[in-house]
Amino acid sequence: MGIFLDARTSQNASTYGQISTPILVGQNSLFGVVGLDVTKATVGQIRVQFEGTMAVQLPLLPIATNVDITIIRGTQQSGLITVYTARQVLDLSIVGPQLITFAGADFNPGIPASGPLVYSAYVSATALGTVRVGPESFTALATAG
Repeated sequence: MGIFLDARTSQNASTYGQISTPILVGQNSLFGVVGLDVTKATVGQIRVQFEGTMAVQLPLLPIATNVDITIIRGTQQSGLITVYTARQVLDLSIVGPQLITFAGADFNPGIPASGPLVYSAYVSATALGTVRVGPESFTALATAG
């Protein structure tokens, strides 16, 4: 049986319309960070499950747009490792916000030499004028065994 280690949530925006943040083309925009305490993992391997949701809106002049979600483990000091990527093609027939949800896992990441096990969630888009409109939430849960 698995042992619960820690769970954290990063809530950038709770409701639709709470933010209006353009996504810069060719750049990852940070929308969530969690740090998990995994120091109690004395037996077995660590498993981290993560999930999130965010809403984006097409540019005013709708064009084919992809939205990428990337989850990175680590920090500049410990090293950065991409553990998850997903691509959502936005529907051109929807004028309002489009909700993107994702779920993934990281198996046996190891215990950091110091500090928490950090996961960061990023979003990028292929079309100028794509806007983050909320909600935005990122959650991670760590177990061992």
